[in-house]
Amino acid sequence: MTDALPYLDAATLERLVPVGRAVEILEDTLRAGLDPEATPQRPVVDVPAGQLLLMPAAAGRYAGVKAVTIAPRNPERGLPRIQGTYLLLDGPTLAPLAVMDGIAITSLRTPAVSALAVRHLADPRGGKLLVFGSGPQAWGHVLAFREVRPITEVTVIGRDQGRAETLAARCRALGLPARAVPVADAAVAVAVAEADLIACCTTARDPLFPGKLARDGVTVVAVGSHEPDARELDGDLIARATVVVEARAAALEEAGDVIIPIRHGTITTGHLAGNLAELIAGQVIAGPGPRVFKSTGMAWEDLVIAAAAYEAWI
Repeated sequence: MTDALPYLDAATLERLVPVGRAVEILEDTLRAGLDPEATPQRPVVDVPAGQLLLMPAAAGRYAGVKAVTIAPRNPERGLPRIQGTYLLLDGPTLAPLAVMDGIAITSLRTPAVSALAVRHLADPRGGKLLVFGSGPQAWGHVLAFREVRPITEVTVIGRDQGRAETLAARCRALGLPARAVPVADAAVAVAVAEADLIACCTTARDPLFPGKLARDGVTVVAVGSHEPDARELDGDLIARATVVVEARAAALEEAGDVIIPIRHGTITTGHLAGNLAELIAGQVIAGPGPRVFKSTGMAWEDLVIAAAAYEAWI
């Protein structure tokens, strides 16, 4: 009988790889030459309860795979909408090394990727942060953005006003002035117009706000959707913006925020200013309009965070 694989739970992962460290790991990996365009595309399988996603990757001394489930009706049952497990493997032999909480890795690497993009794309003065959403990703983005930009205040907009108020209270506990604004409130338009940073962390399938409201120079990060027919940002904003994606191949397969405007003839594929590696290398020059980073999540990001956690654990 073989020994059981070690299991790294959410609390352990958070302790081993704080979000600021995660940002550095991701940047170091790209600077070392990892090509995000070479990451295998993840298969998405529709099942009666939702979707199954399989995210394999290999880089350096490690390989790994994350199995994710998305069950849209789970919140009605008091269960998480997204669940998953990560299996880390030795790169040369593919021998299993450890099992990890896959959603904890997602909750860590997604805001860290966004923060890395913000570090290289956004106005260095930081300022007002507007967050759409009130779940773990919304909170994670507040924490991650604080690592790379001075945040002076936070506005939270969520469909569930109670959860939005709770998130605003957590921000205030960090010493950040924060408020929650109802979705239908006229103050939403003002918050969009005044924001320096906007994080879209929702399950919305249609644009969250009219893109014309976003001012020139604002940086907008959209992480909520990974399907070609779902988007958080409208074509007006995308057309005005300098648009950076994790990888062109992945974005053109999964990112409705850019696929839908291409389909409608609002933009062409040439409108994409670069991928994350090119942004880090200084090859993306932001134009006079808004700046957008569209993320769908990639398997290489999970792998390097899982590998770093494992190395810190051993």
